[in-house]
Amino acid sequence: MPRKSIDDIEIPTYDDLFTSEEQRQESKLEKIMNIPISEIHEFENHPFKIRMDEDMLKLVDSINENGVLHPALVRPSPSGQGYEMVSGHRRMKATELNGLNEIPAIVRDLSDEQATILMVDSNIQRERILPSERGFAYKMKLNAMKHQGKRNDLTSMQVAQKLKGRKYSVELLGEEVGESKDQIRRFIRLTELIEPLRDLVDGIREDKKKIALNPAVELSYLSNEHQEIVIKYIDELNITPSHAQAIRMKELSRENRLDENVIYSIISEEKPNQKEKLSIKMEDIDKYFPRGFTPKEKEKVILKLLDGWAKKRNKEHER
Repeated sequence: MPRKSIDDIEIPTYDDLFTSEEQRQESKLEKIMNIPISEIHEFENHPFKIRMDEDMLKLVDSINENGVLHPALVRPSPSGQGYEMVSGHRRMKATELNGLNEIPAIVRDLSDEQATILMVDSNIQRERILPSERGFAYKMKLNAMKHQGKRNDLTSMQVAQKLKGRKYSVELLGEEVGESKDQIRRFIRLTELIEPLRDLVDGIREDKKKIALNPAVELSYLSNEHQEIVIKYIDELNITPSHAQAIRMKELSRENRLDENVIYSIISEEKPNQKEKLSIKMEDIDKYFPRGFTPKEKEKVILKLLDGWAKKRNKEHER
């Protein structure tokens, strides 16, 4: 039998010698601790904004009356200083607003990837999430899945590694949050927008101006310089580009044919839904027609009368 080297000899630790097995297992259990808020840092690149909306005001009132009912989740800060908040940013802010200096929290050792996935999962099911918040959250979670050995296949479907069950990571995420993989990708494209355009798609501007998701996705393919020009004319002309106009700008950009003049001409053109329409209430004209006339018959009579009126005016002008 070979002799063991000194490195192979297990030396009992202090805990092995002076604590019982029950005490050792107890020490491994997660405990709720009151942690000073000053020692807790925000999660790096946290995508969810804290807004003083109705839900937040209710949370502030609830903590004022009942305290923090559900402890936050933190991890030892990667910097070695204090803790990093994983789940509970709104609770911590509400606690601060109530003048409290500590918050009950569970301390858990987590890798960057585990912390990111927990942070996203604990927030993504909230009812009121801005489109850009959703985009940044999806992007962060997919990157975390990639670093856990799962391929982030947002841009290259040809080389993407399929995961368990022959599904891509974006498909797995879609199943978790109830979105299609294409919709996941649309939200992630919003992270390529400059902030003023993200504010438009989020609908958080003071003037209440907003742009829909689909045209915003198309605009995300423009360079930052071209996006700056787009936002300039949105503000100057007080209009937003349609989906079709955004697609045209994206295509022209790919062909290196997009510049400020082209952007202006596209945004300033009249859209079909912006053309003026004449609206006449039926009750205002019914008295001029026999009972039983259909709307189509009334339209024919009106157009015939207008045609006669126009010919009469032309003759008068010729005299």
